[in-house]
Order: sequence, then structure tokens, then C-alpha cells
Amino acid sequence: MASGAALLAAGLMPANALATPAPKTAQEGSVSAADLLAKVKSCSQISNGKYRTDAETSATVPVCGKNGAVFWKADMDIDCDGQRTTNCNEDRDPWFQDDTAFHQSDGKPLKSESLPYVVVPSASGIWNYSDAGIKGGGVVAVIYDNKVEYAVVGDTGPTNIIGEASYATAKALGIDPDPATGGADSGVTYILFKNSKVSPIESHSAAVSLGDQLAKQFLANN
Repeated sequence: MASGAALLAAGLMPANALATPAPKTAQEGSVSAADLLAKVKSCSQISNGKYRTDAETSATVPVCGKNGAVFWKADMDIDCDGQRTTNCNEDRDPWFQDDTAFHQSDGKPLKSESLPYVVVPSASGIWNYSDAGIKGGGVVAVIYDNKVEYAVVGDTGPTNIIGEASYATAKALGIDPDPATGGADSGVTYILFKNSKVSPIESHSAAVSLGDQLAKQFLANN
């Protein structure tokens, strides 16, 4: 079989056929990261206190309220819990758990490796996510390095720590998704849309579609 270069030289292949395809970015939907970030520059704190980003850090992160959403700015630790997959299992993740707080439509735990989802702190005196209209399957816009990735609320974490998302969320945003050594130290913004719910929770395309719609409403209402 003639090579692509030979066919190109013979005029049998269009000149752009060997061009390297443009890399896919994590920009999802039609709303830009810059437009969303412009709406969350200031914080009207709704949490009773602040959260740590890691067990050894001081509490510096408040949960902030906006029309139709809550948000926080933190780091990103990697959640690899749920169904065992190639990169999310006991061998790869020292803290692996085979369950998630919220489940797929078939009752099974979520798949961290393939489903973009965000972890919310378990209810405490600091803040109770459900009281703020945040529920399992709710839509989250996760912003990092000028990219937007839509995710769902998929798991709950410690009562005093914030800033965690699934392996798939990190990978889509260009963050090292390794559960033991990856993550981002700072610069991640999480915007959670109130009273939203993706059904089924495991449909990422549904999260993107609803997320884009809610992001436009968020820009219009703030």
C-alpha cells in the first residue's frame, strides 16, 4: 500500500490530509472560562466557617453564594473511588474505596476514571450542601487554566476539607489524575448550580448540555 506521503506527492491526497489534528481542549459548551470567572471574583460567604484544602493546611476556603449557584476556589485532590478500573483501584490509590455517595441509574457506584464528578464536603456545622440546593447529580462547572469542564456532584468527602474531583475531571482539565501523586495545588474554581440534576447521573453528555444552559443563566442572573 502506498504511504500517505507518496500519495500526497502523486497528487492523490489533499495537502491537508497529513496535518496533525488539533488537540481537543476541555472547553465544553459555549460559555467561556473567562466569563464565568468574571462573575465569581467576590465572595458572599454562606458557610459558617472555612474549609481546609488538605488535612495539614489551615482553613482558608469559604463557600460563596450567587444567584442560582454556590462556588469555591480551592485545589484539586483526586477521587478515584467507585467501580474498580484500570487506573482506579487499591493498587493505584492508597485511599481507594469501592463506593461513591451517589450511584448510577443501575445502582452501581460511579466510575471515577471515566465520569467527571466533584466531591462535596459531608454535611457539618460548617455547611450543609443539601440546604443550599445542591444534590447528587447536580451540575458543576469546574474551571482551571482557562478551561471549563462540566461535571456532576458524585461523592461526599470529609466534613472539613474541600477541593476534590474525579480522575476523569482532572484528566479533562490537563491536571495529573494520578490518585497518589497528582492533583493541582490551587487555581481550581468550582461553580455548583442549585437545584439541578443530571439524569441519568452517568451521562456526561447530559451534564454538558444542562451545564451549558445553566451557565448561560448564571451569566444572565449575576
